[in-house]
Amino acid sequence: MRPKILVVEDDHALRDVLLRGLREEEFDPVPAADGATGLRLASPDVAALVLDVGLPDADGRDVCQALRANGFLAPVVFLSARHQLHDRLSGFSAGGDDYLPKPFHLAELAARLRAALHRAGPCPPLASGDLVLNAVGHHVTAGGVAVPLSPTEFRLLAPLVAARGDLVRRRELIRAGWPEGAYVSDNTLDQYLSRLRRKLREAGSRLTVQTARGIGHRLS
Repeated sequence: MRPKILVVEDDHALRDVLLRGLREEEFDPVPAADGATGLRLASPDVAALVLDVGLPDADGRDVCQALRANGFLAPVVFLSARHQLHDRLSGFSAGGDDYLPKPFHLAELAARLRAALHRAGPCPPLASGDLVLNAVGHHVTAGGVAVPLSPTEFRLLAPLVAARGDLVRRRELIRAGWPEGAYVSDNTLDQYLSRLRRKLREAGSRLTVQTARGIGHRLS
């Protein structure tokens, strides 16, 4: 069964993009255009909530606080054009589990949702080609063969698998692989990706990490 994701976003165009993208990522998204509708649709079967901060009828952080006061326990991922430190901290203080600045890549949102669902409980495995990534067991197989990865290699591979062949920008990989604020040089990222290529090749995977120079990477 696909996890049910409530998407509270007032921008019609962005909401449509989110709904289409999340369906492609094996989620079951439910739309809401304002805070009042979000509060009404936040039923116990909702696995996670994607919540815009700048809603027309309420601040998303107030919506989150109201939901938490009513016993809503599912993970909440905030979306916002405001990304200063105090903005992110206020989101966490309101009961949010993650905070994603706009603009963002859909693959990163999907990866963050899966990570939040993993922390909250079991979530379905990711798959691309012959690769299957199981976030619960924290392991990867290539055609049924285990691929031994370090925790950082696993975190780097997850958004690449979630993107299903689409390009993932280097800054998104760095954000996925290392804690916020950590200094990560281009050379460090390249070394980890080189190890990933080698391990996938040794496991017999048909996929490898391709590079779009200066832009990002994809599995192909």
